[in-house]
Amino acid sequence: MARGVLIFRWAVFLLAAGYCIRTIFFGSYEGFGGPFRYLTIWALFLSFFAASRMLALSEGRSTRRWDAFVSMTAVINAMVLILYWRLYFADPTSVTRDGQLGDLWLELYLHGVGPVLQWIDATFIHRAFRRVGQSLLLLIGVIFAYVVWAEGVVGPMNDTPIGAVTSGLPYPFLNDLDLAGRAIFYGANLAVAVVVLLVFVAISFVVRRLFPRQEVL
Repeated sequence: MARGVLIFRWAVFLLAAGYCIRTIFFGSYEGFGGPFRYLTIWALFLSFFAASRMLALSEGRSTRRWDAFVSMTAVINAMVLILYWRLYFADPTSVTRDGQLGDLWLELYLHGVGPVLQWIDATFIHRAFRRVGQSLLLLIGVIFAYVVWAEGVVGPMNDTPIGAVTSGLPYPFLNDLDLAGRAIFYGANLAVAVVVLLVFVAISFVVRRLFPRQEVL
């Protein structure tokens, strides 16, 4: 089993590394913040770091489990998928400027395959979601940091996208909401993130009960 896990983790790590490198060197830097304006890219780099730590565990280069970080990353990945696809199918122009998806190989990884691979490790192999309090604090911290980045830096430093109320915020639909509307949106999604974390905790608990094991992976 350990060898299979090592191969899986190498594959996950190399995929995440490849997409991170692609983002840094070939992502769009038309506006201030470049590709890092988007929560999707934050999730990608969080997944890359989580994958590197899981690989280090498998290779015996570290004994630190990073449970809270891995758990938080799983939830951020879930939020990216929930938000992106819900908004896209409701109105494609709400999350993309022209209403069109990017290259299929990129969209499928960023908004599908990549997050799922991270969930598989976090839930079934690493079996994270043990430190619920720490995970929750880290989750709130990352979401707060992104909102401050989007509202306090990205928005004021960019002229586009242009909305009915403001301009410059990373996703087009945000620019159609006033400050109160955006605050409600951020608060609602923070609440959803907490629920998602609790769902992961429950699933992980069931997995540990049904498939107990002694070794640490």
